[in-house]
Amino acid sequence: MRLVGPRLVTGAADDDPSGIATYSQAGAQFGYGLLWTGFLTTPFMIAIQLVSAQIGRVTGKGIIANVKDFAPRWLVISLVSMLVMANTFNIAADIAAMGEALSLVIGGLS
Repeated sequence: MRLVGPRLVTGAADDDPSGIATYSQAGAQFGYGLLWTGFLTTPFMIAIQLVSAQIGRVTGKGIIANVKDFAPRWLVISLVSMLVMANTFNIAADIAAMGEALSLVIGGLS
């Protein structure tokens, strides 16, 4: 349990720079108006995490390795391609958010 705690918090928090920028903007615009979505989405997040962990524990393989056993090759390649694109966009958003934060700290160039 000592090792599970930090992993659970980190996995659930998703506190990367682009996430923090998005949460800050949404909070500034909507205040507490969207707080109800946390109660709706949290059970779904928990269910997905539990199912994913259970599949990995039982099979000893990751998601793509399990999908390869049951899905056609074209679907696996499509899923991996979408994952690469999503990660690339996420990294770009992280870099942009870090740049904006740095601009706030040291002042922007006018």
